[in-house]
Amino acid sequence: MPRSIITLTTDFGLKDPYVAEMKAIILSINPNAITVDISHEVAKFNIRMGAYILACAAPYFPQGSVHVAVVDPTVGTKRKLILVHTKNAYYLGPDNGILSLAIKNQTIEDIHEITNQKLTLPTKSNTFHGRDILAPAAAHLTNGTPPSEFGPRVNKITTTTFSQITHNKGTLTGEVIHTDDFGNIVTNFGPEELKLMKTKHTIHIKLKNKKLQLKLCKTYAEVPKQKPLALIGSHNFLEISINQGNAAKTLKTKTGDKTTLYQP
Repeated sequence: MPRSIITLTTDFGLKDPYVAEMKAIILSINPNAITVDISHEVAKFNIRMGAYILACAAPYFPQGSVHVAVVDPTVGTKRKLILVHTKNAYYLGPDNGILSLAIKNQTIEDIHEITNQKLTLPTKSNTFHGRDILAPAAAHLTNGTPPSEFGPRVNKITTTTFSQITHNKGTLTGEVIHTDDFGNIVTNFGPEELKLMKTKHTIHIKLKNKKLQLKLCKTYAEVPKQKPLALIGSHNFLEISINQGNAAKTLKTKTGDKTTLYQP
């Protein structure tokens, strides 16, 4: 099946022409390409947020889709631009960890540095490799160019790791890995951690220095409006939420904050 879908995940926002420029390059090389915006509202320079958003969305695209991710604080330096070919998809981006979460549980076929000048724009800006290198490379990929033609094979790439969950004297310590636009606080705890803590109907959790006792729900509407709750969200992580409210603002929580599950 032809590789025709190209997704874009960036921290560019939508005020400026940057996203449109990338799409223009893609369509000039492959007019039949289908471009899909995963998000352009990644917090500026936040590689971990970009990695999380890409990893959440990518599995739902058809096999063979091409994913371009650009959160690139060191654009123009000696850091590599890479193409990762997995059994399921193709991922292009800077070698700074933004691709690592999406490919974590996939079978990697090969990885190549993108260096072939024939597959990029002839003139390149030092500050916009998304347009000048990654967009044309993705378009050529959808036209059938094999990964091996993009550049030399790479054996090791940079990874972005979220805090490992630690277990100590009846407590589990992790972190907030994302706060979405609804204000839901996404932790790196999942069903296995709740099972380990023998949690059934109520969780006891500490966010920074605030201790909360929350009903473990299946839906947001199981508690009254503006009341807090906990649930396993659509990406299988434990979320702290407020029904029709903003938990992140109310609890003054941000990505990276330490969080602890404990038994009273």
